[in-house]
Amino acid sequence: MPQNIYDDDEFYAGYQQLPRSVGGLHAAPEWPVVHELLPDLAGAKILDLGCGFGAFDRWAARQGAEQIIAVDVSSNMLKRARELTDNSLIDYRQGDIGALDIPESEFDLIYSALAIHYIEDLHTLCQTMRAKLREGGQLIATLEHPIFSAPRHDQWQTDAQGNKIWPLDGYLREGARTRSWFTDGVIKYHRSTETYVNTLLDNSFRLNRLIEWGPDEHQLAQHPEWACERDRPMFMILAATAVL
Repeated sequence: MPQNIYDDDEFYAGYQQLPRSVGGLHAAPEWPVVHELLPDLAGAKILDLGCGFGAFDRWAARQGAEQIIAVDVSSNMLKRARELTDNSLIDYRQGDIGALDIPESEFDLIYSALAIHYIEDLHTLCQTMRAKLREGGQLIATLEHPIFSAPRHDQWQTDAQGNKIWPLDGYLREGARTRSWFTDGVIKYHRSTETYVNTLLDNSFRLNRLIEWGPDEHQLAQHPEWACERDRPMFMILAATAVL
C-alpha cells in the first residue's frame, strides 16, 4: 500500500485550498492540453486511477460516457468526491492503484491525473493498465515532470545576478523522494523520461504524445506568476494506445 498522505489532516487541509481543488478541471493549468488529447467519450468505459475529488469523472459523465469507475486510496478524497457528485453512473471505489484489484476490463480509456508519481512499481502499474484496456484503448496520464521530481532539494534558487534557477541534480538516480508539501515526509517516486516511455513500450503501449507542459501566452497574460514554468516544466503528459 502506498503512503496515504491525502488522509493526513494537515496535508488534506492544505490540499483543499489549491486552485485545482477549489475550481476543478478548469482551474488546472494543464487541462486545456489534456482536453485536446482525450478521445470522444460518448459511450466510453472509463477507469480513473487516482480520481481525487472526481472532477474529471463528473465531466466525463456529461460527455456521454457509459461507465466510469473511479479509484483512489484516500477516504478523504472519495468522501468529498461523493459529496460533489450527483450521478449514479460514477462508481467511486477505494483502493491502491499500484495493486489494482477490480474485476472489470476492456476499458476504452484509462485516465490518471497527478497520481502515478506516488506509485513505486511502475512496471506492474503499466502491466495492469494494459490488461484493463481493450486493444486500441487509450491511456492519458499527467504526472510530475522528471525535471521537477529529480532534485534532492526541490526549491528555486537564486544566482548571483538574481535569476531564479531550478537546481536539477540526481536525474538518473531514480527512486523515492521525500518532500515537504503542506506537511513533511511526503513520499513520491522520481523516474527519468526514458523510464516512463520505455516502461509503456515494454507493456504493449504505443506512445502517441509526450508533452512537457508550460503555460502558453494566453495563460501567462492571465497568470504572470507562472512565467518560471517556462524555465522548468512541472508536468509531463503522456498519451498512449494499447496494442497487441
